[in-house]
Amino acid sequence: MTSLERVLGGADASYTPADDTDRVEVPLHICDKQVPPAAESLLGRCEFYYRPLHDEFIDKTGVATWEVIRAWATRWNPFDDVGVVRRLLANRDILVAPSSTHEHWSRHSNFMMRHIGCEHQPPDYYISYGYYYCYTYGERLRPRLSESGGAWLDDARYLLQSNIEDGLKDNMIGEEVNVVSRRYPNRSVQMVVPQYELELNKNTFKTFAFNTHVPAYLDAGLADLPISDLMRIGTQPNVEEWLDGETWNQAFDSGMEVGREKIIGTRDAISAGARAAAEAVGAHVNEGVSAVEQALSRLMHHLR
Repeated sequence: MTSLERVLGGADASYTPADDTDRVEVPLHICDKQVPPAAESLLGRCEFYYRPLHDEFIDKTGVATWEVIRAWATRWNPFDDVGVVRRLLANRDILVAPSSTHEHWSRHSNFMMRHIGCEHQPPDYYISYGYYYCYTYGERLRPRLSESGGAWLDDARYLLQSNIEDGLKDNMIGEEVNVVSRRYPNRSVQMVVPQYELELNKNTFKTFAFNTHVPAYLDAGLADLPISDLMRIGTQPNVEEWLDGETWNQAFDSGMEVGREKIIGTRDAISAGARAAAEAVGAHVNEGVSAVEQALSRLMHHLR
């Protein structure tokens, strides 16, 4: 994009009487679909998704349940907060620069500063499943995990965000989006999304992000964790989230791989530890799915 294309607005000037104090309004408009890469130093931090700058968001997250937050996020317009928009606009050049480390940078604010006056809204994933779940879930879960479990949580956070970066980068090049699982190639992600459009449709972006959860959890070493950590991971989250069909899919895919690694010999030869985890969670077995796979899939799903 040229410097001229980055101009946000314009107005005609003319000579007016000295007593004319009416200001000329300059409409701001830009729709920059080019997604610049995030700074490496920000990957793995919850602020990668969103910085809590809006009072409405801060007030809401202090009292609302996860179900309320999720519903509210789908209709919230962050551009309604004039004070925040002015603060971001004052630093716009820095916020839209590649690898920006500005204190207000996030995928959410970066999107806002690239889509001004063009009616595009940041994916609600950034503030709900991204920031809210990353921060709330991590804060509550980390003290309950073993040292290896804490290391896994850090690695999973990093991979969740680097996978998003990889997908956005692919979409800037063409229509094929590929996120590779290095440990489980069969759990890699392939999607076809019109070039430059991945971030613009909230449902498409949510599906993409959910699909990348599985390779992130598994590549971070989920199957290597002791059963005690898997139980703590699985019993931490909000039950309401299970109403979302896409969370069931990514949970099941993760659980299938972990279940296989916890199985000794054949499908029915379940290790004592894995069986204990299944019983502790109280798995509800679907037709054709072993108890350990179903239980562990439930454990996996909440790791957002």
